[in-house]
Amino acid sequence: MLKVTEILRLKGNALYTGKPDMSVAQAIRTMSERDIGSMVIMESGTLVGMLTFREVIRLLHNQGEIGDTTVRAIMDDAPVSVSPNTEADELRRLMLEKHARYIPVMDGPTLMGVISFYDVAHAVVAAQEFENNMLKAYIRDWPTDSAENTQS
Repeated sequence: MLKVTEILRLKGNALYTGKPDMSVAQAIRTMSERDIGSMVIMESGTLVGMLTFREVIRLLHNQGEIGDTTVRAIMDDAPVSVSPNTEADELRRLMLEKHARYIPVMDGPTLMGVISFYDVAHAVVAAQEFENNMLKAYIRDWPTDSAENTQS
């Protein structure tokens, strides 16, 4: 069964965090430069929120501009998180149920990474390709009926 820790391993280690008192404009700049759709918001080494393009779009819709808004004002301050041992099926269920495209992975108080819906899809496809290749190799090495017939 595929676990979150394996999805993180496939994804790599890049992790970008922000602080709640940084400006939304600064967060957008970082997200754009790093080509990331979310930023984990940390304060004193603790996860305090998530900022995704969803919150930024909501701000623009409601105010028409970013202005001097801080991340704290718009972040999701109660993001759902998972542990490294969470199974991929449970992760997918949570993502769908909570409409979460990005979920932080926490090992106790330690942030291990963020998993996106894309990361899950990528890992599932990779696992299916691996399984497919293993089955093809197994079928290629399948014993023939003639081997059984010669021993009668």
